[in-house]
Amino acid sequence: MADRIDQGALAVNGSAAAGWGAALANAARIAGPPLLFGFRLWASVCLALFVAFKLELDNGYWAGTSAAIVCQPLLGASLRKAWYRIVGTLIGAVTIVVLTAWFPQDRIGFFVGLALWGGICAFAATLFRNFASYAAALAGYTAAIIAADVLGPTGGASSDVFMLAVTRASEIWIGILCAGLVLAGTDFGAAPRRLATMFAAVTAEVTAQFKSTLQGAGSGSFDKQQPARRELIRQVIALDPLIDQAIGESARLHYHSPVLQAAIDGLFAALAAWRGVVARLARSPTDVARADAEAVLRSIPGELGSALPPGETAPWMTDPISSQQRCDSAARTLIAMPAGTPSLRLAFDQTANVLAGFAAVFQALALLVADPARPMARPWSARLYIPDWLPAFVNGGRAFLVIGAVELFWVVTAWPNGGSAVVFVAIVILLLSPRAELAYGAAIAFTVGTTVAIPFAAIMKFAVLPAIETFPAFCLALGAFLVPAGAALALSRQPTLLAIWSAMAFNFIPVLQPSNEMSYDTAQFYNAALAIFVGCTVAPLSFLVIPPLSPEFRAKRLLRLTLRDLRRLAINPLPMEPEDWQGRIHSRLAGLPDAAEPLQRAQLLAAFSVGTEIIHLRRIMPELGLAQELESTLQSLSRGNSVAATAQLAALDHRLASIVNFSAQGSLAMRARGRILVVSDALADHREYFEGESA
Repeated sequence: MADRIDQGALAVNGSAAAGWGAALANAARIAGPPLLFGFRLWASVCLALFVAFKLELDNGYWAGTSAAIVCQPLLGASLRKAWYRIVGTLIGAVTIVVLTAWFPQDRIGFFVGLALWGGICAFAATLFRNFASYAAALAGYTAAIIAADVLGPTGGASSDVFMLAVTRASEIWIGILCAGLVLAGTDFGAAPRRLATMFAAVTAEVTAQFKSTLQGAGSGSFDKQQPARRELIRQVIALDPLIDQAIGESARLHYHSPVLQAAIDGLFAALAAWRGVVARLARSPTDVARADAEAVLRSIPGELGSALPPGETAPWMTDPISSQQRCDSAARTLIAMPAGTPSLRLAFDQTANVLAGFAAVFQALALLVADPARPMARPWSARLYIPDWLPAFVNGGRAFLVIGAVELFWVVTAWPNGGSAVVFVAIVILLLSPRAELAYGAAIAFTVGTTVAIPFAAIMKFAVLPAIETFPAFCLALGAFLVPAGAALALSRQPTLLAIWSAMAFNFIPVLQPSNEMSYDTAQFYNAALAIFVGCTVAPLSFLVIPPLSPEFRAKRLLRLTLRDLRRLAINPLPMEPEDWQGRIHSRLAGLPDAAEPLQRAQLLAAFSVGTEIIHLRRIMPELGLAQELESTLQSLSRGNSVAATAQLAALDHRLASIVNFSAQGSLAMRARGRILVVSDALADHREYFEGESA
């Protein structure tokens, strides 16, 4: 009996030990990558400080600060950010030299010029996206960093501005290069693979939902995929920052970046074409809808029509080049197939657009995972599409006023550390302004993180560092703070916690201000810390006094601006390229706030479809001798009279129906009739929008 009890106890203990072992292994898997990033952050800062101290630079702590800011949990983001930080630093340094040359003895002119430059950079940071936005913000606060040294305790330009600009830029670049060296040597990156997986996942979801739409044609539950279709628009928009991260890890991807952008454009075009098919099938008689859907289903390549388990993307990435070729072939077949009715012609042509969008995605997948021998060449230039100028003007004006107000406070109070307050208010304002309605919460979190970093820096400076004599011991002391702070930063998923830990990790070094010969003046330390705190505190107050545009207002403005552009397109006889119209609408889709309603995204997609069809109809109708009739119809559309436009489109369709079907013009006329149906269906589905007020 005792033996059996002992054996049972051993079994229980063994299972408990196995459970604890599994739990520890799981904890190690979760904590391993964040801890590794914490060590990378620590190594980057220490290496940057070592180089700066070795070169005996004046404020070597800016090298450590730059290394901390550039260091990101993802390699691609870090390298891409480092490149743009180099560019932004150079622009800011050159600007402050020029500004000093313009106002050598005019303190007021210099201050106004610095505040104006901050406003210009906030304006540009709002217009640009991703890391280009960061470079614009950096150009603004780099100028403030150099100006704080140029102006001395209470203002007044210095003749040493050029050397100060060179020194500060050198310190920042040292931090950038050291962080890049550490990251490149310890992280081989996986951003291209992550991007490929996301592309494949979104494409698989679009394919499955599109097929489900066709299979459900004519049934009572038809188009139950509408919510999923609208949510997919958001997912496609989210791919844009992932492209920047992937480009950061590969010069080859940077050269062929139009392939990746074309994949996003292809997904948007596929979603718009899917909407066109759904709208037509919903208005067709049940038997006609089923017949058209079955005809389309028979033309879809097998791997696209087959069902895949949720989340399964491997089949899409195994041989993307062959998949692209099959999609291209199927699209050409659909376009060439004869159609006896306009609705079938529409179904064939719009499905061909869906497949063409998939082909663009497969080309991107080939670039990301298979490195094809024939990637798309990089164009010489790319046009920047601005979704809305107003938020940029608001952010630029706020930055100008706030930086100017802190400068005035600095001069009036003769505060010796006022320059640091200007620097940090510029940093927070310029970095967070592009976040719109999220800026205030992020600024509060940033202030909290900075406030928490100050006592840690004080403990480090006055309790730990005085007992340390060697640089390795100094690095170990820094690691006691930077490693856990970096790990917590990498683990953070909520925006508020991410902002708090980022502020703690980034601002610890400028608060500590390590140097070759440390100064332990408590009054100087707390004055500097107070200046940083004041600068970080003023920023959230500025977002309260001059609040960003609300998400509802911005979404409505984007819709009105798009409607204005559509009406201008309708009355402008000059031809526009489909790619130009596509770029405009896609920038508006990307500019929609996260809080925008799904219906608003659907309305933008409908406007995209109508504009695209107008461009194609303008090319077709002159060959059919109906250009004047089309222009008359578009006049009604430009006036917001969708009822009259729909009636005129029906009359135009009747004229096209009279063209002989077996002639060359008959085939062209049938295609025009299909495009007219797309426009008519969009006007009917979103009549309230198309008849609304434009900007």
